[in-house]
Amino acid sequence: MNNFTFYNPVKIIFGKGEIKAVAKEIPTEARVLMTYGGGSIKKNGVYEQVMDALKNHKVVEFSGIEPNPRYETLMKAVELAKAEQIDYILAVGGGSVIDGTKLIAAAIPFKGEEPWDILSKKTPVTHAIPFGVVLTLPATGSEMNSGSVITREETKEKFSFGSPFTFPKFSVLDPETCYTLPPRQLSNGVVDAFTHVLEQYLTYPVNAPLQDRMAESILITLKEEGPKVLAQPTKYDVMANFMWCATMALNGVIRVGVPTDWATHMIGHELTALHGIDHARTLAIVLPSLLRYKRDTKREKLLQYGERVWGITEGREEERIEATIQATVNFFESLDIRTRLKDYDVDKETIREIVQRFEQRGVKNLGERADIQVGDVEQILTMSL
Repeated sequence: MNNFTFYNPVKIIFGKGEIKAVAKEIPTEARVLMTYGGGSIKKNGVYEQVMDALKNHKVVEFSGIEPNPRYETLMKAVELAKAEQIDYILAVGGGSVIDGTKLIAAAIPFKGEEPWDILSKKTPVTHAIPFGVVLTLPATGSEMNSGSVITREETKEKFSFGSPFTFPKFSVLDPETCYTLPPRQLSNGVVDAFTHVLEQYLTYPVNAPLQDRMAESILITLKEEGPKVLAQPTKYDVMANFMWCATMALNGVIRVGVPTDWATHMIGHELTALHGIDHARTLAIVLPSLLRYKRDTKREKLLQYGERVWGITEGREEERIEATIQATVNFFESLDIRTRLKDYDVDKETIREIVQRFEQRGVKNLGERADIQVGDVEQILTMSL
């Protein structure tokens, strides 16, 4: 097992009716900016619950944070927050709202030239406004980590950042808030969480059996509960199990002491930036081809994954590896997630553009072994056509 330092200060408040706990978690004297997305929280009762919890607080609202949150939109929130002297933020929504709120929280006190430098130049975050979360869409795990991914519409770029200062102070996870989610968002959430686990698990062995088995337990639970969530979205226990899986998939617990990959995410971000394809769907496009392309360096973990998660034990090693990758593809497609670039009207021209972008930025050494170069990215995407 590799050396590691683990830090996660997020307080999780889980269960039905727990939105009321927000009242005790945010100081009464705080001036609160409430961030949310397109307004679905006003249709499912979440908005009323949050406002009731904040009835003794000064609240300023900022709505309209998009899926794949846009830098341009978030800077409007920063401007509002400064004008209103905001000193606490409450993100009410899914990963996009939470990710956007992390940048807002870091950008308000930012002293550099432009907050975009936090993403494009990796300028360190040294301070951030405290914020909490009411989660309404399980998928990204952003409610219990410090990471954020932001899109800049002007340049068609999508970058990530993270900081010890951008962990939520608390996150409320009430499964009942997710009952009205459309099937597309639920299937995206399952695939997103599943791929998060694989990015931390399908690398190479370092004798970390506990981390392996924790990762496998999340994968197996998602495999079992994912189809149920689509079939029975208002069944509490099903939604609760899915919600907690998505959080555990990316809160840092399963990544300690083990190598991680993230090349699928790095490549997938470009498909979203250029074509607006849902994040989870870009992962479903890239991952199978990446696993096939890197099957030799991931051999031991692919065989382990196939046996422990999919029950694949018969045949030669090559046959078992291919069967394992195909089982993953079949799972994604069973959730109505297509896994080929052609399914999204993306052709070789986009591949050339992504390769050019990576070359211009000097992107190289992706993957757990830092052995995926720009030429490899081109071949992986070509295999995904």
